[in-house]
Amino acid sequence: MDLDGRTAVVVGGGSGVGRGIALGLASAGMRVVVADINGDGATAVAAEIIAGGGMATSARTDATDRSSLGTLAELAVAEFGAIHVLVNTVGVILDRGLDVATEADWAWFLEFNLMASVRNVDVFLPHLRAHGPSHIVLTSSMAGLLALGPEIVVVKNGLYTTTKHAMIGYADMLRMELAPEGIGVSVLCPGLVAGNLGVTSARNRPDRFGGPMPTPERSGMPPSAMPNELVGPIVAAAIEHNRFYIFTHPENVEMVKARHQQVLDDFAFYAARQS
Repeated sequence: MDLDGRTAVVVGGGSGVGRGIALGLASAGMRVVVADINGDGATAVAAEIIAGGGMATSARTDATDRSSLGTLAELAVAEFGAIHVLVNTVGVILDRGLDVATEADWAWFLEFNLMASVRNVDVFLPHLRAHGPSHIVLTSSMAGLLALGPEIVVVKNGLYTTTKHAMIGYADMLRMELAPEGIGVSVLCPGLVAGNLGVTSARNRPDRFGGPMPTPERSGMPPSAMPNELVGPIVAAAIEHNRFYIFTHPENVEMVKARHQQVLDDFAFYAARQS
């Protein structure tokens, strides 16, 4: 898929990974609609794109509200005539053990880490179908492929891991269903990338899930985190070559091999018992 001159909508593009993707797609020649619950952040990223010679507009969008997403789609079509790429990076994270997580916690995580993507696809798919070829990028995590324990991640991330695993299943099935229509689907599984997900999660938690929370103590990113600007070109290349998985840190392959070896070892265990 040639990206030059086509239009992308990046939901959650006002900061972090979403910002990096918006900038990267603009550098590939795309016209970008930057959407975020933080309207000022979306405006700032669109201004960065324009200052760099690209074409962009922005909108404050609530990914938990179907009508808000519908308004965003109408804006994108009115501004640029069509939509060819949809990117959703909306998500939340929280340091909370599964043994103390409430139903409200689960509802919040499912709403933002899974249903936001489902809702985005439902709203934008008619527009993608109308102007193919097209592509969808949904955001999971390395935590969607791995169960990262305390030796890797200092927070208790069972809620995050569970919902990010679900995202990969959804994206994989969606890719199979839409492939005959010429619509590609990718799932982004970033490693450690500079952003502020902990802060935005706490600040933007809706009232129906308990309302905003204090800024978490562990809200900063270590110096080793990949600058989010580097994610954009990786995502652009994945769209162009219709890759399913998008990885920012290829060195994480050893952890994935270890996870799959565990699966193979258990198959071998039961095969031996049945022989």
